[in-house]
Amino acid sequence: MKKRLFIYTAFLAFSSASLFAQNQDADDDLKTTNAVTTDSIVASSSYVIDPLAPSKAAFYSAIVPGLGQVYNKSYWKVPIVYGSMGLSMYYYSFNNTEYHRYRDAYRDRLAGRPVTGELAELSNDRLISGQRFHQRNRDLSLLITVGLYILNIVEANVDAHLAQFNVNENLSFHPTIEQTGMYNTGLYNTGFQVGMTMSYKF
Repeated sequence: MKKRLFIYTAFLAFSSASLFAQNQDADDDLKTTNAVTTDSIVASSSYVIDPLAPSKAAFYSAIVPGLGQVYNKSYWKVPIVYGSMGLSMYYYSFNNTEYHRYRDAYRDRLAGRPVTGELAELSNDRLISGQRFHQRNRDLSLLITVGLYILNIVEANVDAHLAQFNVNENLSFHPTIEQTGMYNTGLYNTGFQVGMTMSYKF
């Protein structure tokens, strides 16, 4: 009788210890899961998208060229914007001055007034050709300046879009090679298939 009682007591003690250990492991797993979930929420919440950022960048560049690049913190692009637009505006000013110089000389020639300076030795055909040449280059420089102004706005808008593009590792493509099997004339043949899988980690 005492032997049975001792065995029964030992069995109860062992069962209680096992149950306590299982509960402790379950609590540890729950804490770990909560910690991972909390970390995941914090990590995901740190990724913020501002839908108005591209519009703001484009608006700033429309007001002052290069200001949208400053808003996007792409400071190295500002000298490129001002350098390209400044060069095209310089060529516009230069060709506009030369166009008026050739035109005034041609008008003086037609009015019978003496033409002075380096244009005095040019014929009427050369004066007309010079007018057309500088007028064409002046108009082209103006178009390039306007195009660079528009490009400055578009670039600021696109750069703001790309700055918010999600490039973390939660969404990714991975190449996979899977072994497949099929029955053929009573035999089991194996082969490989190459494919691409898309995975998203929550």
